Amino acid sequence: MKNFLRVVTQFFVFLYCKCLWRGLKFVIRKVTGRCELQRICHNNKPGARRTLKIESSLRYSKNELCQSALSAHPDRVEKTIDDIMTLKKVNPDTNPQLGISLQASLFQIVGYRGLVAEVEKLRREPYDCENPDHEQMLMKLWKTLRPDSPLTGRISKQWCEIGFQGNDPKTDFRGMGLLGLHNLLYFAEHDKATALQVLHDSLQPKHRSIPKEASKMSKAEWEQKNFDKAIGYSFAIVGINITDLAYSLLVSGALKTHLYNVAPEMPSLSHFQQTFCYLMQEFHRFWIEEDPCDIMEFNRVRSKFHRRVLRQLKNPDMALCPHFAASDLHLVNL
Repeated sequence: MKNFLRVVTQFFVFLYCKCLWRGLKFVIRKVTGRCELQRICHNNKPGARRTLKIESSLRYSKNELCQSALSAHPDRVEKTIDDIMTLKKVNPDTNPQLGISLQASLFQIVGYRGLVAEVEKLRREPYDCENPDHEQMLMKLWKTLRPDSPLTGRISKQWCEIGFQGNDPKTDFRGMGLLGLHNLLYFAEHDKATALQVLHDSLQPKHRSIPKEASKMSKAEWEQKNFDKAIGYSFAIVGINITDLAYSLLVSGALKTHLYNVAPEMPSLSHFQQTFCYLMQEFHRFWIEEDPCDIMEFNRVRSKFHRRVLRQLKNPDMALCPHFAASDLHLVNL
């Protein structure tokens, strides 16, 4: 019975999408004198609310020109808009604002697609210790985070001081490739004060209050159960992990809400890196609020944080807002 109802429901949805909705759009155009794209631009303010609806309208259009607009090259956006307006029989002289609005939204759409490709390229590029550019970035990260502590050698236990797992950081970049290094360095350089504070906090132990039954415990039991439970985590490793979180938000399309609201034209790598900085800072605060017993709870806290960010991004007027002064993009909550 459940399968039958599911089939019937799917049939009616198909019928609505293919027949009734197209017929309804035709009637609305005749009544209002506006095509769907005109109505979207007229009824929605610039930003994610408008661009997401335009993107959906073009994607599900029955016309191949509209569908192909989503994958247009940035240099072809203006020509594509002219072709769409001709197709929709819209006079650009009497409706100049429509062309401007469509162009702005289409730049955002193709820009987001280009950003995904750029980020994916960085993620797939492995760290190469034979590449002088890679090594220079890594050394710059150390000098920025540890300006008063010269590195004794390329292979050194000192790397653990900024949150790498072993003597050679290159092994920690395997999951996110150069993308992880780019993000960590961007955070350290563009908001050095905050990055240093987060690093400092991540290294601090957490002294819990002494329980009443402490006098009955042996020294070993006391140390194992309550003393010096770490408040911190490995800064660099968590940064690479938050890079993975930001990457998943980007490729899933969840970040469209944020980026369409903060990038008036084409979203760039800088927008993505600013978002990473925000996520790093917010995760640090969230970690402290959650008050985990130790690092073994990291996956639980990360998953909970991920769900919270996804809930925020479901609001089409939402823009993730970093609280650090170094933001050049002035991200705001619209």
